[in-house]
Amino acid sequence: MVSARGGLATALIDDGQQGANSINAGAAPSNALIASANVARIARRAADFGVETGPVAVDLRKIQRRRHAVMEDIRSGVKQAISDTPGLTLLEGNASFADASTLNVEGRDGGTRQLRGGRIFINTGAHPVLPQLRGLADVHYLDSDSAMALDQLPSHLLVLGGGAAGLELGQAFCRLGARVSIVERQGRLLPGEDRDVAATVAQILREDGVEIFLETIATSVETDTEGRIRLQVRNPAGSRVLTGSHLLVIDGRAPNTSAMNLQAAGIAVDDQGYVRVNERLETSAPGVYALGDVNGGPPFTHMAQDDLRIVRANLLENSRATTAGRMCPYTVFIDPALGRVGLTEAEARCQGRDVRVARLPMSKVARAVELNETRGFMKAVVDAATGRILGATVLGVGGGEVLAMLQIAMMANMPYTSLRDGVFAYPTLAESLNNLFTSMEK
Repeated sequence: MVSARGGLATALIDDGQQGANSINAGAAPSNALIASANVARIARRAADFGVETGPVAVDLRKIQRRRHAVMEDIRSGVKQAISDTPGLTLLEGNASFADASTLNVEGRDGGTRQLRGGRIFINTGAHPVLPQLRGLADVHYLDSDSAMALDQLPSHLLVLGGGAAGLELGQAFCRLGARVSIVERQGRLLPGEDRDVAATVAQILREDGVEIFLETIATSVETDTEGRIRLQVRNPAGSRVLTGSHLLVIDGRAPNTSAMNLQAAGIAVDDQGYVRVNERLETSAPGVYALGDVNGGPPFTHMAQDDLRIVRANLLENSRATTAGRMCPYTVFIDPALGRVGLTEAEARCQGRDVRVARLPMSKVARAVELNETRGFMKAVVDAATGRILGATVLGVGGGEVLAMLQIAMMANMPYTSLRDGVFAYPTLAESLNNLFTSMEK
C-alpha cells in the first residue's frame, strides 16, 4: 500500500487472509484470548479487593466468539485500507519467481498469470515447525495456531516448549481452568533472559498453578486406548510419563519460502530458509527486498513495521535508512508482563563491560501495591563510566508500557540520573523509575 500511495502502480499478492501473522495467528488473536484469561483471574480475586462475585464460570465458546470478532475487526480495517488505496491491485493467490523481476501467480480461482515489476517485496511471514519426536505424526497435537481456536477447555494441557508462546498460552489456559504442564528441555524458561528473570517467571507461573518441568526432554508420544496423550520424558531424575488430554507443541517457526522458487531469482537464503538481506533489506537479487519474519530478523510485528519504514524512506524519500543500530524491544504477554530492551546483565558482562545494575521489586512500587499486583521486579543495566542505560527488563504490571519509558531514555542517550531525578506523577508506575535508579546508589 505504501508504494501505491507513493504513486507507483502496485500489485499485492495475498493468500486470501489479507493480514499478517500478527493478525491471523500471532499477537492479536493470542492477546484476545489472554485478555479473557486475565479477566477470569481478576474475577476469582475479587474478594481480595472487598468485592463479592460468587463462582466464576468460563465459556470458551463465547471467548472464541469474542476473539474472532477482534480478529475480524482488524481484518476488516486491512481490507478497507486495501480497497481504498488507488493504484493498488489485489490478487488472491500464491506467487513464485520465474526470474528476479517476474512472478508466476496461481490464483485462488484456478487461473494463472505472470507479473513483471521493477521492485518486488517478499513479506510472506513464517509458520510453526515441529520437533523430531517419535510418535508425533500418529497423535493429534496442537500448534500455537490451532490451540487458540479450541472451543472446549482441555482437562490437562501438556505444553512442549518453554518459550514466550508456550508460557503465554499455558498461563492463559490455566487461568481459564485447565490443568497445564510445561516441558522445557533447557534448565530455565525463556533461555534468552537473565537467570533471575527466568526464575521469577517460573515462580509466578507456579503460583498460578502451572506445573513446570525443566531440563526435561520429550522422547516419544502416543495416544492410549482411552484417547489420552502419553508423553514420555527424561530429565536428570529419570524417565516418566506425563498424561494429558491435549498436547501443544511449540518449537519455533520457519519462513514461508519453500514454494516461492527463490533460486530462479538468485535469492540467497540461510540454512533455515530465511531470506538473506543487507541493512537496507535488499536481497541478493537486485530490486528484490524481504521484510518481516521471512528475513530472519526479530520475529515481532513492530520490527516488521520498522522494516516498512526503512523501505518507504528509501523508496519514496530517497533516504539512506538502514537497520543498523535499531533497538528491538519486546513484551512477553504473560501476566504480569515481561518487557525487555537492549542488553541483559549477562550479555553486558559477557562483553566485558563495566556495568552497574539497578533492581527494584514491584512490591516496592506504590502503584503496584495499590493494584495488588506486586509480583516481579524492574531491572536496568547501566554503563558505569557514562551512566547510559544499556538495557532494561520490567517484569511486572504494565511491564511493556514502563519499558517504553526506559527505551526512550536509551534512544536519547540520557544518563540514568535523568530518570532518577525526574519528576513523575504520583502514584503511577512511571514514578517507580525514581526508586529504581536510586536503588543503584545503595
